[in-house]
Amino acid sequence: MSSYADPRIVALYDALNPAAADTAFYLALESAGHIVDLGCGTGLLACELAMRGYKVTGIDPSAPMLRVARARAHGERVTWIEGDASALPFVAPADLLLMTGHVAQVFLDDATFLATLVAARRAVRRGGRIAFESRNPIARAWERWTPEHSRRRVSGPDGRGVEVWQELHETPDPIISARAAVTTHYRFDDGETLSAKSELRFRSRDELARLLDEAGFAQIDWYGNWDRAPVTDESPELIAVAS
Repeated sequence: MSSYADPRIVALYDALNPAAADTAFYLALESAGHIVDLGCGTGLLACELAMRGYKVTGIDPSAPMLRVARARAHGERVTWIEGDASALPFVAPADLLLMTGHVAQVFLDDATFLATLVAARRAVRRGGRIAFESRNPIARAWERWTPEHSRRRVSGPDGRGVEVWQELHETPDPIISARAAVTTHYRFDDGETLSAKSELRFRSRDELARLLDEAGFAQIDWYGNWDRAPVTDESPELIAVAS
């Protein structure tokens, strides 16, 4: 089952993914008017943008995650839509469209990702931009997706502890983009353990640039990390800001 269909796992999302350098990067992108957060999750970024006075639309396919988002402070200022990129034609033109949380990697085939980028291009008004990140395959992030490297303990909203770790099943080629299959395990203090398997696609900068070009984006600014460092082979991220 999807991680984000189970309310007990969704309730842990913010503890596992708190506001950090990536949040600060996206908040610092200058924009006017309307911001669309595609794949908004629990709404942390969308609500922060709304608090700063932006008109914000948050779109996500997970109803449990949107329930958390709506209950956030300033959640009433955001227009929430349960759906995916197919909802974009029905929202107002965006000045900035964001796809955060490595959501670009959930698109396993190029055709589906390209269709999402085309929809994003059509949703952004003239002069507007999209921004997203994807893990740099050369950095081999999957080597840390093991119980030994990933095990940690967090507290849920009810204050009870949960042990979380990852188990890698399929390793991508470090040079040729491929899929990684990983299962995340959640062991609750009451003894219950939940597991959720996911697959992610690793694409090179050249592959991402080609898809953005095919979608109609003419200008791409690239960053290799959240401090806006240029992309190198050692960069953990491939961050694109395209117009």
